[in-house]
Amino acid sequence: MGTDLHALLRSLRVWAPEATTLPPFDPATAPAEPLPLFTEWFAEAVAAGQPEPHTMSLATSDEAGHPDVRTVMLHGADTTGWTFATHVTSRKGHHLAARPYAALGFYWPALGRQVRVRGPVTAAPSQEGQADLHARSTGALAAALTGRQSEVLGSLAELTEASETAWTEAQSRPDAPVPTWTLYRLAPEEVEFFQGDAQRRHVRLAYRRTGEGWTPTLLWP
Repeated sequence: MGTDLHALLRSLRVWAPEATTLPPFDPATAPAEPLPLFTEWFAEAVAAGQPEPHTMSLATSDEAGHPDVRTVMLHGADTTGWTFATHVTSRKGHHLAARPYAALGFYWPALGRQVRVRGPVTAAPSQEGQADLHARSTGALAAALTGRQSEVLGSLAELTEASETAWTEAQSRPDAPVPTWTLYRLAPEEVEFFQGDAQRRHVRLAYRRTGEGWTPTLLWP
């Protein structure tokens, strides 16, 4: 017998108390800009034991406007924007070349929190992308050297062979260049913070960029 998906879905709980703490969030105490609040929430997610809090959903669209989404890793966030990296030749890279605008989504269920970020995306200078790559692990470099992301793969054996070759090069040449590897920076136009509430009175605070800075606005849940 197959799995009854609907029965399984009905058996699940959202924010079970044994796994989730829903802290209070008073928007009146929030800073005037989103980055300090993001940094605070990120640190609190780490402290709460949230697995892989630096992973995020990245949404892009192709030339026809068809959306796509995948999970990637946050490489940094500062006053210039939120950064992530990929091959310029990947599907993400092609999408961003055609439509340089994206959205990010963070979900930290340990605290019942989400953060959404969206805005235009630019590619950082090549030397900045290479420096970011070479500051990461040997495995990250090996994966980048393997390349051909999003291309059709003939077999797993082909992948194993290419990966083993890339690992050897990454270990012997930790500064090996990967010309297609690109660091992208999303300059936020809107950043939303969502704090879950057990009574479903979720708090949503959206920062929208204006000519004078940022305007915070409460949203209905």
